[in-house]
Formats: sequence, C-alpha cells, structure tokens
Amino acid sequence: MLSGRRLDLLDPSPLDIELADIAHGLARVARWNGQTAGEHVFSVAQHSLLVEAIGLHLRPDCTAPQGLEFLLHDAPEYVVGDIISPLKAAIGDAYKGVERRLLAAIRRRFGLDAPDPALSRLVKRADRIAAHVEAVRLAGFTEAEAARYFGRAEPLPETVLALAEPWPTARAQDRYIARFEALAG
Repeated sequence: MLSGRRLDLLDPSPLDIELADIAHGLARVARWNGQTAGEHVFSVAQHSLLVEAIGLHLRPDCTAPQGLEFLLHDAPEYVVGDIISPLKAAIGDAYKGVERRLLAAIRRRFGLDAPDPALSRLVKRADRIAAHVEAVRLAGFTEAEAARYFGRAEPLPETVLALAEPWPTARAQDRYIARFEALAG
C-alpha cells in the first residue's frame, strides 16, 4: 500500500485500510481489461462513481451511508485487482471469501453497518446497469449483446451517462476521493 501499511488478505484489519490507497488503486485498475477506445482506460474508480450516481437515480432518498455502499462496492479490487470472471469461477468461494472479508473490513473502517438485503440488491442492480452502459458506450457491445449479459437498458439522465467516459488517472482518483468525502461528511 502507498500508505506503507500491510494488509493481510486472509484477515484484513480495518486499521490497515486507507481511503487514499483505495482511490489510488481503483483509479489504476482498468475495467474491460483496458480495451476501451481513447487515450485513457475506464477505471474501477470511475465505474464506482457511475454506480453511485445510478444508485442515487434509482433511489433519490438514499442516505449518505447508503451512497457510500454504492461507492465502495468494488473497493476490494484496489488490493486484489479485477480478477477475470473465469478465474473467479475456477477458485469459486475462495475468491468470494477474500472479497467479503475485505469489504467487511472496509465497512468497519468507515463506520458502515452491513447493508440490508434490499440495499445489496439495489447495489447489484446499479452495478449491472452501469455495466450495460459501459459495454455499449466504451467496450463496443451492441445493445442486444449488452442486454444478453447485463439486462436491458434503463433510461438514465445525461448527467449520469456523462460519467461513462475515460478520464486521466489523477482525475479519477481525485473525483473518487471528493465524492467519498462529500458522502462521509
């Protein structure tokens, strides 16, 4: 970690998690294996911002802690990277266990309770909607292909769709931190 902390993946401590490390890592992990057009990759930090914006669109009365759940949903990837789906499937629950423990430590670090099942379902829905948007706008999928993998498109305001554009790494990192700070108060 840039903070100099060591994070035990099998038993992560909330005290070893820093927002700066999360933002730094997520801004440098590429979605879509970096196979998007343009000078910059579309990072997991940007994806997280898009998911949070979609979550607020779906639930306008969302509280700040609920907004943090959307923003932090992929935070474990700052450590383990975006392990491709076939590898996740091959190692199965072992990967899921690492990811769950990291996310639980991240929640404890930032004072978040475990989300209720309804919020977890909403985060997954926003994540799939974001994947659909990214697939079509960034990764060259047709609408039909994106619908097959991620479900049908949902209407979103242009202010949300505008987040689906690759940014320089520093911008993605800074915007992730700024949004976290706005939600965390």
